[in-house]
Parts: sequence; structure tokens; C-alpha cells
Amino acid sequence: KPLGAQPAAKAESDADRKLPKPLDDILIALIRQRNPDKLVSEFVQASTVSSRFRERHRVYEVAVSRLTSFGRQDGIEAIIEAQKPFLETSNEGFATRLIRLYGRASMPSHAAATFHELPTQHKSTMTFNALLAAYAEAGDLDGLTAAFREIPATHPSIVPSVYSYNILIRALCQKSDLSAALEAVLLMEKHGISPDIITFNTLLNGFCNNGPTDEAETVWEMMKERNLEPDAKCYNAKLRGLVAEGRTDDAAAVLERLEKDGPKPDTVSYNELIRGYLKAGRLQEAKKLYDDLGKNHCAANKGTYETLVPHLVQAGDLDCALRYCYEMFSSKRSSRVECGVLQDVVNALVDASRVEEAAKLVDIGRKKYYYSRKGLRMPGSAKGSELRAETDEEEAISEEKECEVEDETEK
Repeated sequence: KPLGAQPAAKAESDADRKLPKPLDDILIALIRQRNPDKLVSEFVQASTVSSRFRERHRVYEVAVSRLTSFGRQDGIEAIIEAQKPFLETSNEGFATRLIRLYGRASMPSHAAATFHELPTQHKSTMTFNALLAAYAEAGDLDGLTAAFREIPATHPSIVPSVYSYNILIRALCQKSDLSAALEAVLLMEKHGISPDIITFNTLLNGFCNNGPTDEAETVWEMMKERNLEPDAKCYNAKLRGLVAEGRTDDAAAVLERLEKDGPKPDTVSYNELIRGYLKAGRLQEAKKLYDDLGKNHCAANKGTYETLVPHLVQAGDLDCALRYCYEMFSSKRSSRVECGVLQDVVNALVDASRVEEAAKLVDIGRKKYYYSRKGLRMPGSAKGSELRAETDEEEAISEEKECEVEDETEK
């Protein structure tokens, strides 16, 4: 039965119905639920009763992520299918979310079915882009290219945007099909759509990740021909490629030129060179680059700490590793590293008989970043230095994550 024909009365009356207990309590209980069957049943019950629940994006992401880790695609399907009666009276964003969730679970055929079943008013470029992103997240390039070709041909109101083409180009680059990615740029221009800076940043990353950095000159020339000024992200791709090739001094020269002539480097730019120095065994130069971040009007982020701290621990420089941890804790910006990074510092401190400092680090880590007791703890409570931490997604329920396929990683 087409979703557009579903009766809307049930969804419309939803807002007047009340949950049996406070919404936050239900969310926390769901996030902590480790039994997949109970997670599914409790999720479906709450989501079909409360429109406020359905506005909480993060709980959907966590539930799908957990069920994926359990290999429970049936549970994911049960949760998402239970939301479909509300599509008729929901906005486009809700439809987009359901499609993207199937992509995150590597269920692209379900994402496609959801798109094709959408009410007419939700079959748009926005939901089309969500389907493309779902195929991309699932690694289904054939499905993505077929959808890109067929859906606009059968739905005249759906016109691929620059965002649509950027999804396609990124997927092609990830599959190392760089010639097809370049052809996609020509195709979008043929249809009257101008590539943007994200298009070329994606291409630069593709070339620098899949071959000699010098081959990316084709992309730089294309930007020049179109009067597009490269930004820091474009140069970050170049830095990343040079570091991967072991050309650390060349990367340092590029960064120095950016500091002088622009565009202004960002934290990721410095992270790339830090990674290069560490790869070359030049720890002191990496540390100096970190210490100069403030002078360069940048601030260390998650990627900075996850790159530097493990090398400091490995080098036995525990004083510096500990200092960086405390600077991370005092940072105004969120720099919540993987719990295992802190756990390695704790383990090393204990091994060096610096137990009080280790205990203090555990205490601050739990209070400041809400790492769970199971995730961050003293080695004596488990198997010593073999302990690795969990990703504490259940503690992050209040943090809404944007589902942007074009965001650059902090690393």
C-alpha cells in the first residue's frame, strides 16, 4: 500500500498523546538498553506515541548504530518502518532522516524502497540527495549511479543540485575512479550547474589519496580556469598527499607559504604537518608545531590530540602527554578524544608508578567528558594495559549531529 495513502489521522493525533514518563528518562533508558529485542520494542512504542520523541535525531542514530553492531537488520527495519505512517504529516527532514538511517545500516535497497514509497510532496531534490548519500554510505556505487541516472529521468521535479553531484563525485573518488569523477564535473556544467569549492576539494582529496600528489595539478588548473580561489581545505588535501608520500619538508614549505600569503591555514592544516613530523620520527618539531597553534590563531582539536598523545606515550614522554590531556580538558572547544587515548596514558602512568596522577586523570575524564566507568578506569579494575575503551555513545544523547556528507573530518 503506498505510503501516501496512509491515513493521516493517527499521525495528527499523535501530538495530543502523552508518554508514560518524562521523555528524557525514556531516551536515557533506550540509549542504555543492550538487549536488541527490548531496544526495538521500546523504541517503536515511544516513537509511535510521541512526536517530540521523533524530533530527537540522535536517539535514532544511536539505536541504528547499536542494532547494526548486533547484526540486527531486522530490528532496524522494524524501527524505521514503524515511522512511515507519520511521513504524510511530517516535514521533508523526517523523510530524509529515515532514508539516511538505512544508508548508515548498509541497507541501500531499503533506502531506495523508502524513497519510492514517499508521499508525492516529499519526492524532492532533498530526499533524492538523501538516497544518494545512503548509497554512498553503504558503498554501493552501482546503485548510486543508477539512481542518479534514473530518478531525475522519471521524476521531472527532481533536478540534481551541486550537492547531488558532489555526493556522486565523492563516491567515485572513494572508488579511485578519478577519470569518472572528472567527467562528472563536465556533466554538471553541461546541465548548467557550476561546481563549487567543495567539488574541487573532493577531487583534490581523491587525487592526493589515490596517487602522486603532482597528478592533482589537473584539478588546480580546472579551478584556475573557473576563477575559483582555493581555500584552506584544498591545501589540506595537498598537505595530506605530501605527508603520505613522506615529503614532510615539502609539506612544511607549503604551510609556511600559506601562513605568509594565504589562505590562512586552519587546525587541520597543522594536524597534517604534525602527522608528517611524527611519521618521520621528528617528535620535537611536532611538539613545537602544537605549542605554536595559539600564535597561529588556531586551537588544538580532537585530531590534534589523537595524533600527538599516543606518540608521546610511546616515546615515554609522560609529562608532556599529561600536560596535553589537561590542556584538552581546559579547552573551550569540544575535543573529546577516543577513550582509548586517555586509557593508554592512564596505563602508562600506572606502569611508571605514578598512580595518583593516573587516578586523577580518570576522575577528570569521567567528570569532564562523561567517559563511562567501564570505558575509562584504573588498570587494576580490569586486565591492565590490555584494556581498551568503548565508544560511549550512550553518554552523548544531548549532542545532535548534523548528517552532512560534505563535512571535513577534524583529523
